[in-house]
Order: sequence, then C-alpha cells, then structure tokens
Amino acid sequence: MTVLILSIIGVISGFILFSRVIIKNGVQHYTGNVRVSVIIPARNEEKNLPYLLDSLQKQTYKPYEIIVVDDFSEDSTSEIAKTFGAKVIKNRELPKGWTGKNWALWNGFLESSGDVLIFLDADVRLSPFAVESLLKEQVKVGGAISVIPYHYTDKFYERLALITNILGIFAFTSPFERKSPKGLYGSCIVVDRENYEKVKGHYSVKGELLDDLNLGKKFSDAKINIKNFIGYDLVSFRMYPYGIISEIQGFSKGAILSANTLSFGTIFLIVLWLLGLVLVGFITPFLVFSHSPIAIFYEIGYLFYTLQILYFTKYTGRFGIFIPIFHFISTAFFILVTLHSFYQVAFKKKVLWKGREISVERRNNV
Repeated sequence: MTVLILSIIGVISGFILFSRVIIKNGVQHYTGNVRVSVIIPARNEEKNLPYLLDSLQKQTYKPYEIIVVDDFSEDSTSEIAKTFGAKVIKNRELPKGWTGKNWALWNGFLESSGDVLIFLDADVRLSPFAVESLLKEQVKVGGAISVIPYHYTDKFYERLALITNILGIFAFTSPFERKSPKGLYGSCIVVDRENYEKVKGHYSVKGELLDDLNLGKKFSDAKINIKNFIGYDLVSFRMYPYGIISEIQGFSKGAILSANTLSFGTIFLIVLWLLGLVLVGFITPFLVFSHSPIAIFYEIGYLFYTLQILYFTKYTGRFGIFIPIFHFISTAFFILVTLHSFYQVAFKKKVLWKGREISVERRNNV
C-alpha cells in the first residue's frame, strides 16, 4: 500500500511539473515587418542541415538572411549550406576562454543585420508557420523566448532518452521555473537585436558550457522578459541519429551542471516523481513473475506512471509504444547518463562533445 501512495504522490508531482506551454501554430498571421536573421552553428552537420534549411525555405514569413557558421567541419557542411542559399561563415580559430558553440554564435551575430535574431541548432526542423509564430510570441513577451523542440526518434537507442527528455522539459515547465524563469533552451532562441546587444549576447557567456541557461540569466538579471515553450507541432528535432555514444555524450555534458540551476521546489517534485517511477519500474516486473501477493499495488502504480508518460509524449516527443510501456528501460538509461555526467564533472573536470574537450571548472555561473 505504501508504494501505491508514493506512486500517486509521484504522478501528481509529474502533473504539477508539466505544463502545455505551447505556441499556437499559425492561428493568426504575423503583421510585423522586421528583418529576421537566422543563425545556425554547424560542426559536421551535413546530414542535419538539409532538413533545417529546407524547412526555412518553406516558411510563410521568410527570414531576411540565413547564416550558417561552419565550426571547422570535416564534412560537406559548407557546401550543403551554400546550395540552399545560406550565407556561410568559416569560424575563426577558437580564442582562449571561449567554448566552440558560443564563439560560432557570436561570430554569426557579428555578421548579421536583422532586427530579430533566431538562433537554431542544426538538428532542428520547423513547421511552415514557425517563424511567424515565434515572432508573434517574441513581441508579446518583449524580450527573449526559447522553445524545447518536439523530440522525434526513429531507432531504438534514441528512444532510450524518453525519461531524460521528460525530465528536461520539467526543468522548464515547472511552475517554480515559469514563475521566475532564468534560463533558455539553446536549440531555438528568439530575441530582438536591441536586447541581445544590451547584455552583450554570447560574448557575456563566452566560456560557459551551459550557454543557454547562462544567457537566459543575463537577460533576467537585466530585467528583460524571457519565456520558454514546448515545440509540439511547431519546432522539432531529431537529436542523436548517429549513434548511442553521441547520445550519451550529449546528455551527459550538462546533466549534473543543469540540475544545479533548478529551484528547490522543482528538485523536490522531480525527486518525488523519480522515487515512484524507480520503485514501480524496477520492482514490479520481479513481483509479477514471482506471483507476489503485493504485486497488485505495484502494478497499479506502474499503470498510473505508464498512462502519464503516454500523455506527456503526446506533446513532447515520438518514442513509440514499447519504451513508454517498459519505461524502466529508459529510467535505467537516465541513471547511466547521470552517473556518467557526475563522473565527468566530479573527477575528470571536463566533458567531451563534438571532438572537443571542454573544462567544466568555474563554468557554472547560473
């Protein structure tokens, strides 16, 4: 009975943490006349870029310019960008004190001339109404907005990220974070040029591994409004289609550090949600197969969590049916990622990403 109560408390915590903060897709046309600069940092992104650039060409509100910053790619990133008519900038040698992505984004900004800046990761895809919908929301907010893309997956190992993905969304949709938002989600950030320049943009967070969270804090400290949304049918991505190693590296590079930025209320509710999830996820299968008389309580708790996860995935990502039902597999993957992240931060003091080792010492200023 105790585990059933814990499960119910956990599921309730999950519903408190999750909010459908969605941008309505093309309900009303954007009537403004601003010049939009889209800035895309790209390092060996020849397979992702065609999807993003094609979706940008199909926008109902056309960007004024699309800038791809080639960050020392060893593939056909630049050539592909040029075939889509993008302005390609070869990133300069990385100066001391900068991370690669921040340096690329800053150089892209220096080459831009738009009134509004849209920073996009190369693995993002946009619906045809995305740009004008983002512009409308940015005007309403009057500062900076970001979008957590809907997570498309195809291969089995990609779907292992289910629980990690949900927890990442909790970190932005929690009422404690929405009440006083301090961070942004880096895959899709929209901000007017004036406010970006006011905080000196990515120059002000040049050495930060968590560039998006720290940039959001810069805006917040400057009394510039920020707001975060979930992508749903507007903004999506396919994060790690090229192997489980890159998936583990990608999630591990900021898992521990980003957790340190959350409010106590958010962390408390996440712990409650995870406690019930772990208990019913890992213990229920053993009790069922052993025909234990207390299995029924665990089964009910397991069912509650499964239904909730299926509901969440309607708005957050496509993870198939198998992994949401057997969600303990994804929970185990999350634990692996967390332990790997802790090892890198606590012992190695550096993380590996896109062929670069990045020091994490004195970088967590959020």
